[in-house]
Amino acid sequence: MKPCYRSMLRKMESRESQDPAPAVAASWSLYILRCRDESFYTGVTTDIDRRFREHEAGRASRFTRTRRPVVLVYQETCGTRSQALSRECAVKSLGHQGKEKLVAGGRKVS
Repeated sequence: MKPCYRSMLRKMESRESQDPAPAVAASWSLYILRCRDESFYTGVTTDIDRRFREHEAGRASRFTRTRRPVVLVYQETCGTRSQALSRECAVKSLGHQGKEKLVAGGRKVS
């Protein structure tokens, strides 16, 4: 992981541990989309359904806008935002084969 990301995540974790948790905390999730060209897009969100609709509509990211249609192939609940971002960095560091294994062995979504 890049040092600037480590620093950012440490600050976020520190803030999360200091702030009292809200009564209804949003649970963050990691998701992986398979694009039309068989590439993967990895992201984090608190609402996977909404975010998927944004990707399908071409409003979510430049990467998926040109590779539609996309298919949600993996999702994982991570807890806090910093945990989700840490997991996203770990997944993004995997190669294509590593992501294929993760999708094949993980929580598949139809």
